[in-house]
Amino acid sequence: MTLTRRVFLAGAAALGGAAAWAKAQAAEAGKAAPRIRLSSCNIGSLQNAKAAGLDGMEVAAGGAAEKLSIADPATRQKYKDQMKETGLAVSSVMMSVFNSNPLASDPNGPAWLEQTIEGARDLGAQVILVAFFGKGSLKEGDGVKKADADVVVERLKAAAPKAAGAGVVLGIENTLTAQQNMEILQRIGHPSVKIYYDIYNLAGQGYDTPAEIRLLRDKCAIFHFKNGPDYLETGKVKWEPNVAAINEIGYRGWIVLESSAPSKDRVADDRRNAAYVRKLFA
Repeated sequence: MTLTRRVFLAGAAALGGAAAWAKAQAAEAGKAAPRIRLSSCNIGSLQNAKAAGLDGMEVAAGGAAEKLSIADPATRQKYKDQMKETGLAVSSVMMSVFNSNPLASDPNGPAWLEQTIEGARDLGAQVILVAFFGKGSLKEGDGVKKADADVVVERLKAAAPKAAGAGVVLGIENTLTAQQNMEILQRIGHPSVKIYYDIYNLAGQGYDTPAEIRLLRDKCAIFHFKNGPDYLETGKVKWEPNVAAINEIGYRGWIVLESSAPSKDRVADDRRNAAYVRKLFA
């Protein structure tokens, strides 16, 4: 077949366009993700999160039932529709169910972990908050509830490979010291189980939170930021030393606001707190 000049030039232009497109795609893929992204667990919807200037939202796995709400495709589709509309992400999934139905004792615990891992995978969430408060607390005096911790270790050890396969980290949140948590993590022995670190809660236990963050280092999966009933910048926690520690360990990931709404306007108050956090990390 004879290759005319017009055909040649058209082909060259198409190739040039394709090359430019490929170059642009490569450049986009090569962009570093922001070191810190901001989410909220109280904002209500991704539309509200966008209005507050956030990058995402932490969603709830649901209350005790044979199947958690996160296991319902309709629940996940609601979040997917919000993600598509807003361009925001689901940062994490919160399993507060274990506060009233402890992982250490509820027979549904392993199944709930599996359901939430699959739900997080489907939503592209990076971390699952595995909570240990209330009835589920692992703390006893200054020590650890050994029998409960033994069961928790075995159940998380069993769930960890499934989490890894889903690209998800199981983030333990509790009131134990960093050293006690390190010992639990060492017993589990899997990189897909880390610590969900809530600075306000642990400062309230009297812990030196910057020192704890430095001890945990890459075992910190994600952080909760709040300051009791106050705005972040006006409460008891002093954030500069904690942020210095977070910077020092080279953390990249989500900061999840669990902050109050003193003005009763959740969106406005999360916007204010988000601006403060960005200033801290600037």
